[in-house]
Amino acid sequence: MKSLHPTDWVVLLDERGRPVTSEQLAQLIAECADASHRSLTFVIGGPYGHGSQVAGRANDKIRLSSLVLNHEVALLVLAEQLYRAWTILKGEKYHH
Repeated sequence: MKSLHPTDWVVLLDERGRPVTSEQLAQLIAECADASHRSLTFVIGGPYGHGSQVAGRANDKIRLSSLVLNHEVALLVLAEQLYRAWTILKGEKYHH
């Protein structure tokens, strides 16, 4: 919480979050850039989830899968999806 700035856009990754496609994640990234947020921050919970302060600070809540992922796997999936989102935004052929 200490490292978050008031103008950061905070996205909570949570099993109860709204489902998003790769295209929707790319759109979320583009919208944050267009809105001139200082930073886009994705928050992955630990084994017991997120604390109430973090959940209250979140601007959005999404899920990476309908499966429950441990935080280490969630980080790997997020990294791949961020790469995929950037390729979508750049019009590259990685995403078909």
